Amino acid sequence: MRTFNILLLMAVVVISSCLRQDDKANKETVEQKAERIHDKVLTIDTHCDTPMRLVRGGFDIGKWDKEDKGGRVDFVRMKEGGLDAMFFAVFTGQKERTEEGNLKVKTFALEILDSIKAAVGRYPDIANLAYEPDDAYENEKQGKRSIYIGMENGYPVGKDLANVELFYNLGVRYITLCHSSNNDICDSSTDKGGPEYNGLSSFGEEVVKEMNRLGMLIDVSHISDSSFYDVIRLSEDPVIASHSCSRAMCDHPRNLSDDMLLALAKNGGVIQMCFVDEYIKPNAAKDSAEYELGRKYPEGYELSEEESKALREEWNAIQERYAGSDVKDVVDHIDHIVEVAGIDHVGIGTDFDGGGGVIGCQDVSQMGNITLELVKRGYSEEAIEKIWGGNFMRVFRRVRD
Repeated sequence: MRTFNILLLMAVVVISSCLRQDDKANKETVEQKAERIHDKVLTIDTHCDTPMRLVRGGFDIGKWDKEDKGGRVDFVRMKEGGLDAMFFAVFTGQKERTEEGNLKVKTFALEILDSIKAAVGRYPDIANLAYEPDDAYENEKQGKRSIYIGMENGYPVGKDLANVELFYNLGVRYITLCHSSNNDICDSSTDKGGPEYNGLSSFGEEVVKEMNRLGMLIDVSHISDSSFYDVIRLSEDPVIASHSCSRAMCDHPRNLSDDMLLALAKNGGVIQMCFVDEYIKPNAAKDSAEYELGRKYPEGYELSEEESKALREEWNAIQERYAGSDVKDVVDHIDHIVEVAGIDHVGIGTDFDGGGGVIGCQDVSQMGNITLELVKRGYSEEAIEKIWGGNFMRVFRRVRD
């Protein structure tokens, strides 16, 4: 009888302890839940243009210069914002499509690649370069940031297919096929002269096949609708939109229509939500200011050092003055993409240091606010894990297989 009483008492203690733990869990605030989930899941941002700041010089990626109002990304703020991994873009604006122009931009792209590797190499205790999906998970265990490399604009490929493998061997894991103008690969969604090929060029078709062969992610952000459908038709692997939004939510040619979202889902790919204000919510005043700035400094125009500095200052002033979109607007787009394409086909690609930044998430230190808004809207931990990295990594692994 005594033994029975002891066992009964032990059972009561265990049950009481469980009830207290359940009660404690039930008292977890929304903010605490969001912080716990954000710290637990792998978080990856698939597009930033921070390397443009590296090649200009005078910028230390390992420090947070609080006097530098224009910068959105550094290792200090990555850690503060709980961001585990990021794709640094080798960005080149579209210029002359000549043998000389192609050689010049290829040389510049190689310079940017070197600057990324040198910057990360200076902080081996904080960050590592990453090349495979599992690298991010291994680095996360060590408390380190992972820096992947993408290429925004296939312009440095020129007309030489061998350059695709060259950049791949140097660590580039995706290529955004074009930027704001047509190139030798495909039509852009925003070229002022309109379509040149009505989709991919014949060379562009070879580029898609070569990227499939190498196990390189194909990025459909910036490309025209017809180019998009050509890629979907040709690619044997799922594709990504590294930094794009929903056209149904904001009618901009850079965004993906619902039909394109459905095609992307059928392909098995993923759209990474972009934080550029003009792609999130209509803002006529900001669009007008940026248009006038574009007329003053047209793409392809060779800027002096003084002009480059003036352009950056004017651009940052416009972003600060006309910022209108906020974290809720970002998650509105995510809601719509989930409704149309499903929870398995959306992620995050901010475009920080390339125009990205919204109220409540102006830089990489505030990434947790995205998770908080997702929690407030009832997204489960599993769904948030998919949005923050699981979906992209699924595609990345499939392409690398």
